Amino acid sequence: MDFSLDGKVAVVTGGGSGIGRAAASTLAELGAKLAIIGRTAEELEATLAQLGGEANGHLAVAADVSSEFEMGNAYATVAKHFGRLDIVVANAGINGVWAPLDQLKVSEWDQTLAVNLRGTFLTVKLALPLLRLQGGSVIVVSSINGTRVFSNSGATAYSCSKAAQVAFTKMTALELAKDRIRVNVVCPGAIRTNIDDSTERRALEGIHLPVEFPEGDVPLTDGEPGTADEVAQLIAFLASGASSHITGTEIFIEGGQSLLQG
Repeated sequence: MDFSLDGKVAVVTGGGSGIGRAAASTLAELGAKLAIIGRTAEELEATLAQLGGEANGHLAVAADVSSEFEMGNAYATVAKHFGRLDIVVANAGINGVWAPLDQLKVSEWDQTLAVNLRGTFLTVKLALPLLRLQGGSVIVVSSINGTRVFSNSGATAYSCSKAAQVAFTKMTALELAKDRIRVNVVCPGAIRTNIDDSTERRALEGIHLPVEFPEGDVPLTDGEPGTADEVAQLIAFLASGASSHITGTEIFIEGGQSLLQG
């Protein structure tokens, strides 16, 4: 099977930490040159250093994925620096505010959808001029929430954004097939990352159904969450020629968690 990414260029959003950083590292190990995009310059620089820096041909670009202007500038930088693009990992996202529906502010709903869904839309849409030059692979990072699991009470905005990412993947996979662009989506469960840092849980007492999993809720690992590196390996597979006939597909990576909780 062809896992080599030699000569390929990849964009990874949210590349400063967690799954994004792990994906960038794994793609680089397989030979790709990386453009990592994120909002926090310090995190981007740390990822870039981990990849060996600009001396190894990689690039860090600060941008807000929900901003058309900033993402347009980011892709202009990618085009100028590399002249091509083969892989897009639309990973940037936030958990946002988890709260009862009547207490969820419109601005909080809008912020979660702006980053998670509008950000995915802009990340893929603005990549098309480069991707269409030779075809490529798009990997969207969604979640088990909103796709198989609906029991995380209060996570309505987050879950809706993640469900919409799956629909976006299926719609664009069919539309872009003629351009030799594959679009797939990965749906992680509990993964050890710092995404909880972007989560505000408010007034959730009493709205969650009293279901407990005393032995843990990840059957495959005795309750232990997965790792960002495991998700990165799946992303690398979908980016590579080993998955050349796979498009429009969601793949769950969660150790059976969603089958138990859903």
